[in-house]
Amino acid sequence: MLSNAIRFLRSLVCLLAFGIFVSNLAGEETTAAKSSQTELQEGQSDEVDKILEGHSFHGDVFNEGPRQQAYLMGGTGRVRFPVSTENPVVQSFFDQGLGQLFGFWYFEAERSFRHAASLDPDCAMTYWGAAMANRKNAERAKGFMEEAIKRKGKANEREIMYINALDAYVKADSKEKEKRNDAFTKALEDILLKHPEDLEAKALLALHLWESKSSSTSYLAAEALLQEIFEVEPMHSAHHFRIHLWDKRHPERALSSAALCGQTSPSIAHMWHMPGHIYSKLHRYEDAVWQQEASARVDHAHMMRDRVMPDEIHNFAHNNEWLIRNLIHIGRVHDAIDLARNMIELPRHPRYNTLAKKGSTNFGRQRLFQVLRTYELWDDMITLANSTYLEPTDKEDEQIKRLRYLGLAYFQTGDIQNGQAQIAELDRRKQALVSQVTTEAEKQTVQTEAADEDKAKTQEADQDKAEKLAVKAQDEIKAKIKKLDATIKVLKGHEAVGNGDYRSGYELLKGADDVDAVYLAKVQWLAGDQEDALKAMRKNISSHKNEVYPLAILVETLWLSNRKKDSRTAFEELRKLSPQIDLDVPVFARLGPIATEFGYDSDWRVKSLPAGDVGERPDLNSLGPFRWRPSAAPSWVLSDSERNPRSSAEFSGQPHIVIFYLGFGCLHCAEQLQAFAPKVKEFEDAGLSMIAISTDSHPKLKQSIDNYNEEQLPIPLVSDESLNVFKAFRVYDDFENQPLHGTFLIDGNGMVRWQDIGYEPFMDTTFLLNEANRLFSQEDVADES
Repeated sequence: MLSNAIRFLRSLVCLLAFGIFVSNLAGEETTAAKSSQTELQEGQSDEVDKILEGHSFHGDVFNEGPRQQAYLMGGTGRVRFPVSTENPVVQSFFDQGLGQLFGFWYFEAERSFRHAASLDPDCAMTYWGAAMANRKNAERAKGFMEEAIKRKGKANEREIMYINALDAYVKADSKEKEKRNDAFTKALEDILLKHPEDLEAKALLALHLWESKSSSTSYLAAEALLQEIFEVEPMHSAHHFRIHLWDKRHPERALSSAALCGQTSPSIAHMWHMPGHIYSKLHRYEDAVWQQEASARVDHAHMMRDRVMPDEIHNFAHNNEWLIRNLIHIGRVHDAIDLARNMIELPRHPRYNTLAKKGSTNFGRQRLFQVLRTYELWDDMITLANSTYLEPTDKEDEQIKRLRYLGLAYFQTGDIQNGQAQIAELDRRKQALVSQVTTEAEKQTVQTEAADEDKAKTQEADQDKAEKLAVKAQDEIKAKIKKLDATIKVLKGHEAVGNGDYRSGYELLKGADDVDAVYLAKVQWLAGDQEDALKAMRKNISSHKNEVYPLAILVETLWLSNRKKDSRTAFEELRKLSPQIDLDVPVFARLGPIATEFGYDSDWRVKSLPAGDVGERPDLNSLGPFRWRPSAAPSWVLSDSERNPRSSAEFSGQPHIVIFYLGFGCLHCAEQLQAFAPKVKEFEDAGLSMIAISTDSHPKLKQSIDNYNEEQLPIPLVSDESLNVFKAFRVYDDFENQPLHGTFLIDGNGMVRWQDIGYEPFMDTTFLLNEANRLFSQEDVADES
């Protein structure tokens, strides 16, 4: 961590360096920028210069976010927002950024706005756009608005109204939400009163009315505002906002927008996803799956093409986990498993994707457990629970869930001994917590006599505080014990079922949390309560309309109850939902003999007919791949300090780490090498080589090696003085023309499996080593599958 003093000095230099801001954004050469920087920093210490390597010249706000140039990708929405610029390309990037913003693609929206600013540094609205893309990050939004305010003198009256409105919003007290939201509403209305033809003001107002909705918000008024937009531009991105408006109230009112939303902005994954909200709420799961699969494919294509790590897109994991839920509903079991596994396979990163965060790792694990349990794939669950997909974890709640599911799978396969082992592990955890409660109670009874009255009073207050903390700690432990008791009880219920004691199993399972209602009804039926069990199944179906799993279980149970007429009726209902069912999955495979007796072919599914109200849909394969896969690393040829040639080709078949090193003058880079060098042997033992690509010239490269310490630097250094390799790997700030820090994990096939690019180097060697082991071990499981 930087000391406060160092941070202050760095900030001071950033302020001094601001004079070069415009020239840098305009795209002047790095050497000229650094020359100006040197003049401005005269008198400052070398330490501060080193700390600035990789950091923006313009302050912390510009450190974060995308720092590589945008391109005009097309398909980002029909928006028209004229801004004060003489460069038509700037206008194109601004419109693209606004379309991306309307599609909640904030990461790419900021990139487009920053690119527009690099082409026209005087255009105030480009900074307004970057602030809009960061409204949920108040400090960054304020920083961008400061730049917009500085350029108000070159903005027109309409633009100034937009700038003033957003500036007041980001500066307002966030605790006074109603006051702040009302002020922003009125400011947008003022723009419309003066510029009634401004469609984008109407769209922003409609969006704000939805985001800030209260009990007094008129949905019909917002709907009327949106209709005004569609009368002028029927394919406007505001169809997105209309879906949000009616999503949780009257989803059927947004069906027309659901048919058009993705088509308005086909390059934006979230715009394909949003109609899935409406179709899901209306139990039209096949249509919901189509939309969410389209979203997944567009996201995958973008991330693989532009080498953006998956969870850097904030709503990516949300779409994919919902897609898996809906795949479960329509019986596309293999694809549900495939996508859940793919989510777990994605690279993890401490900032945005770990098991503790709501990213791909967390969601993928949840959904993989869900689909395996729902469709009785017990052997697969056991295999995956003993792999890196559903591996043991230090996250307590997740590990308890794993033990519960693993115990269920063992009992269902008749492996009572291993099932009991999971109960024993849960009980061991419980006993450890019981001992902890006793220890905490003993601590609470310890009292120390005060030497005098004042000390006694102070001690009494401290003791009271300590007692409250102790009680709180005990309550937390007791809550964990209660959860473990409940889990043990459930597993004992599954054990009873596995032993054929259905009555005891049912009594232990009923009323428990997270016991599948359909499974519970099956156990009840096996226990002899057939009428009540069938009622429970029908009740579950009524609350899970158009889901194939509960209906399939009802068909089978009615058949086994010798109610063949009722079974046939339920089977006909199931066939209406059957186009995409995987017939080889146990739940559906058991229906094969029943279908034969009813006179149907072995493939008893019906063909899918597209609904007539979903708009024109492209071929899904044209949008992108179903799974995310890593992208190829750029090839390179460089030389070391002795001018010996080194290249990416020498790593063919060899997984390796590539560190992008900002030269011997970069303090943080030196610290990174100091962190990685002692771990080289551990990486090598894991099958990983390591190399560092430096900005240094060959003479300076030798200086970096000599400066390491008395021992030889175990990481080879090569020179990329031209920065061509930095640029090829996108470890480069295109807006300020300076190299960035980068760390890459590349497999033996030359594919980038993990990366970190930013203004500071990645320092967590243990995380990267563990992540490399996790990623490469998945290939063994995939080969076995």
